[in-house]
Amino acid sequence: MKKNVLIIGAGLTGLLLAYKLKQQGIPVIILEARDRIGGRIHTYLSNQETPIEMGATWLGLQHKALVQLLKELHIPIYPQYMDGKAWYEPTSLSPAYEVALPPNESPSYRIQGGSISLIKKLAEPFTSEELQLNTVVTKIEAQETQFKVTTQNNVFTASKVVTTLPPNLLVNTIQFEPKLPENLSAISKKTHTWMGESIKFGISYNRAFWKDQDWSGTLFSNVGPITEMYDHSNSEQNKFALKGFLDSSLSSQTKEARKIAVFEQLKRSFGEEALSYLSYEETIWKDQKYTSTPYENYVLPHQNNGQAIYKNTYYNDRYYIAGSETAQIYGGYMEGAVQSAQTCFEHILQR
Repeated sequence: MKKNVLIIGAGLTGLLLAYKLKQQGIPVIILEARDRIGGRIHTYLSNQETPIEMGATWLGLQHKALVQLLKELHIPIYPQYMDGKAWYEPTSLSPAYEVALPPNESPSYRIQGGSISLIKKLAEPFTSEELQLNTVVTKIEAQETQFKVTTQNNVFTASKVVTTLPPNLLVNTIQFEPKLPENLSAISKKTHTWMGESIKFGISYNRAFWKDQDWSGTLFSNVGPITEMYDHSNSEQNKFALKGFLDSSLSSQTKEARKIAVFEQLKRSFGEEALSYLSYEETIWKDQKYTSTPYENYVLPHQNNGQAIYKNTYYNDRYYIAGSETAQIYGGYMEGAVQSAQTCFEHILQR
């Protein structure tokens, strides 16, 4: 039988693993349910081509595996703009006031061209046969010498299978035969899906008006709907935007209602200029069915991320569970996704 590895999920973990395996001459197939690559890395281009991160955005120099990967792929990073004052809204009974941002001893960085630059680079070597979009896996069957993987309109075979879905999504959407161990399923259902509760938004402008008044573009609020926000202009400083997070409880409201509330809040802090925007974008991650599915019980942030059980292999060392939530450190972050891919790659080569 031809030896090959089938990877489910074309996010950072899946694409990096496939990239490294292909460099070793190991045949791979990547199946992605969405109509795009990247998973929770999702750089949206506005009508004016302003890149706005709807997903994973920041990294730090302590994220050594990710920083090294970006260097190897010749993808530059640049510091998050934090110069100037910030706005803080402590309560609804008091107006927002200016605060000075303290020096940041551990600055955050962004990827030049958007986080999608990394995803596109990793996907370059693959043909449309090797990387298939709009392909939803429904069943994984472990047979004596191979796996049979069933999708909505096809069946694939593979000698090894790697899933990179968030664990809670994995065990609630894919049927396994024979069934996964009960303890693995139980832990997976109690594993937090990073960014699953987040609502991210971005607003593009024709100029960075906030810098004219020595504002950093940063806002922190206990009032909302914006809970935190930052300058989101590109590295070339010719595309300008603000980007941040909305109160997750607003997911039940309409987009228009959230948008009205956002601009009311921005007007309180930044004045009328905040209303002269080019585009407003948002993503409610709990509504992204290929990222998030409801938990059976309440789950805390980062709960069970990096659980030791995810280091195990299953079905006679032929099935691996990977993805950012499974990483031993930095679970949920891009760094965790890179570490997970590298660990899985080393295990596959050893076996």
